Amino acid sequence: MGVISFIYGVAAYAAFLVSLSYAVGFIGGFVVPKTIDSGVAGPFGPSLAVDLALLALFGVQHSVMARPGFKRWWTRIVPQVIERSTYVLLSSLVLLFLYWQWRPIAGTVWQVEGAAAMVLWMLCATGWVIALISTFLISHFDLMGLRQVYLRLLDKPYTSVEFKKIAFYKYVRHPLMFGFLVAFWATPNMTVNHLVFSMAMTAYIFIALFFEERDLAAAHGASYERYRAEVPMILPRLSVRASEYKESKNGVMR
Repeated sequence: MGVISFIYGVAAYAAFLVSLSYAVGFIGGFVVPKTIDSGVAGPFGPSLAVDLALLALFGVQHSVMARPGFKRWWTRIVPQVIERSTYVLLSSLVLLFLYWQWRPIAGTVWQVEGAAAMVLWMLCATGWVIALISTFLISHFDLMGLRQVYLRLLDKPYTSVEFKKIAFYKYVRHPLMFGFLVAFWATPNMTVNHLVFSMAMTAYIFIALFFEERDLAAAHGASYERYRAEVPMILPRLSVRASEYKESKNGVMR
């Protein structure tokens, strides 16, 4: 069972790498065979309906399967050790399905060139980098299910990853989502397709964070409430609060 679980986890992680790598080109409009603007634009209404349905499918799957109540039910069917890998695999497959079935819509909202375009491309790349680094700050391989199956392969018990308020997490509670938002919106060529995708994903992120915050508060209690009071949810605070500065001078680690 340990070897099979590990192979399954590696396959799920490979699917994640493919779907995430494709997302960069799909949204950015380069390298991959089909981008968000590829193809002949169809009628606005039907195309918009299909695209919103695809985005809703991803949102429902990605958020519902992450809830503790669903996990308790789901692990009666799926072994606990591959629960996270299964979540990652299904999320990746839904994304790949979205890329495949996306319906292009005609129209451009804005288009800039020259130095301004370069700045926007740099911001976009920065967003993707922030999102990726954020996963490693909270244990990338645990988040993607690899740590669980690796520990099972070694016949070692699973232990939860301790949260540490380091790097980006000192300035924003959800730097992963902040990175995605920057990557989605920073583009020199905002087509209607890109706008629909960005608006829908932004709405999904804030809805998902509402439930995520509730789950984190329930799981961690007062410690998370203190963290929530100190650090903003999605827009980073670049300045240090006076209380934090005073405590740091007194040698208190927050």
